[in-house]
Amino acid sequence: MSTLTVQGAAEGYRAHRTLTVGSEWRRQWRRRRTQLALGFMVLLPLILLVAFQLGSSDDDESGGRGQFSALVDVATAGGLNFALFTLFVSSGFLLVVVVALFCGDTVASEASWGSLRYLLAIPVPRARLLGVKLTVALGYCAVAMLTLLGTALAVGTLRYGWHPLRSGLAADIPTGEGLVRLLAVTGYLGLSLLVVAGLAFLLSTLTDAPLGAVGGAVLLYIVSSILNQITALGVIRNLLPTHYSQAYLGLLTTPVQVDDVVKGAISAAAYAAIFWIAAWIRFLRKDVTS
Repeated sequence: MSTLTVQGAAEGYRAHRTLTVGSEWRRQWRRRRTQLALGFMVLLPLILLVAFQLGSSDDDESGGRGQFSALVDVATAGGLNFALFTLFVSSGFLLVVVVALFCGDTVASEASWGSLRYLLAIPVPRARLLGVKLTVALGYCAVAMLTLLGTALAVGTLRYGWHPLRSGLAADIPTGEGLVRLLAVTGYLGLSLLVVAGLAFLLSTLTDAPLGAVGGAVLLYIVSSILNQITALGVIRNLLPTHYSQAYLGLLTTPVQVDDVVKGAISAAAYAAIFWIAAWIRFLRKDVTS
């Protein structure tokens, strides 16, 4: 008697064929929230471009805004600068929401529709279902960030030209090196947002309400950001998942300062791993009734 028969599986059953990354990618692509989220990644740089066109250079009130004011002041100095500014204004909230949406909605939405139990009854192994869901969610997060960067770089270059990167934190950076640094900033932002991805995915396995998972991840990220501003907490702030969220500024200096970047990447990866492990343990033991 074959092993498959002993285990009660149907003849020809292959676990790795039950839910493929390609099929899940297409399922998520057809969802309206995916199309709207990616569409807004294209729309935001256009909104910023119009805002700069309508704004007056005489209304400069950048004084007292700290080191980020330099990024605002040189936002129209070229396509690289415009793309960098777009990433800057998006990293604090918009990208957090988008990542939380893709990762927090993926499992909870199946439960809210009542289709999760049917997926498991195909049967799709639980570990495989989580793996495919997370892979596709992270893939769409990467697509969203690259769409935002590519659109901002394209429209910024068409409007303001292709000039050296001026961060305001150091001397002008040649265009070739500036593009590499811009990609490095994007990569670091993606790594830092793994904290949001991990937390949202964990919450998605704990609730049947997609908005609860998405909103919970965003809320906890904001709380961590607020706590990080309280200097009275001292070294405790180093343990907060958002403490190194702005370490990408070190990639814009001359010479490049990577100490906080490395610490931030390790911190984000560690938090994400903890959240994902907790999600796997919880879901594998969960009594799915939705």
